Amino acid sequence: MPATPPQPRRTVAIILLDRIVAAAAAVRRVVTGRADVSRATWIAVLAALGVVVATVVSIVGVVRTPEQLAPVTLDPPPSVDQLGTPEAGTPRGQAKPAASNPTTSVPPSVSAAPPPAPPPTSAPAATPSSASPTPAALGADFAIEEKALLSYGAAVTVTNPGPVPVAQWTLAVTLPRESLRVSAVQGARATQDGAVWTFVPDGSAGQVPGSASVRVTFRVNGAAIGATPTACTIDGVACGGLPD
Repeated sequence: MPATPPQPRRTVAIILLDRIVAAAAAVRRVVTGRADVSRATWIAVLAALGVVVATVVSIVGVVRTPEQLAPVTLDPPPSVDQLGTPEAGTPRGQAKPAASNPTTSVPPSVSAAPPPAPPPTSAPAATPSSASPTPAALGADFAIEEKALLSYGAAVTVTNPGPVPVAQWTLAVTLPRESLRVSAVQGARATQDGAVWTFVPDGSAGQVPGSASVRVTFRVNGAAIGATPTACTIDGVACGGLPD
């Protein structure tokens, strides 16, 4: 029995053409079988067939010559460097984009140090002023110089043993009775308080220079006997020369 020759391989384009031809024949039979088909219907059928044929031709061309099609280019996927490392807490798939322009740190400006302050000038040490020396205690001597019938003359010498002059001093002479009077006072001013007579310097003339003395003279009136002073002091210090 002779072998059946192999059937030629039918491509997609041939299959589509066969189907289009069969569809056109069927439409023709249907249309020709109806007597009331108008001219407009024929035009619509032919237009539809033309569209189908054009579509089939385009498909066939694409299927038979796929190498002539323009390749579709796709952008490459982004690299890991472009996506950057996602921060902690960032969900997967939401990588933080890397910074396009890294910031350049600017070194802080160094301000010039202020000039050192000049050392403080020490004030000259104050020289201790020499304290004025303390005047020495004065001394006094009482003496009766001359006697009369109802009076006598007396003198008190005030002595300064120190080098500093003494401007103020007080001489007190106590008489035995208040009735006795003092007159003719020289070298001081006298005031009475009962039987006590007080003598103080009479202006600058009564100042006692250093290592020197001044004299105070006066006259006691009222009696010649029993009229000698009972007390005599200079600044509270007893005078010398009083009779026992």
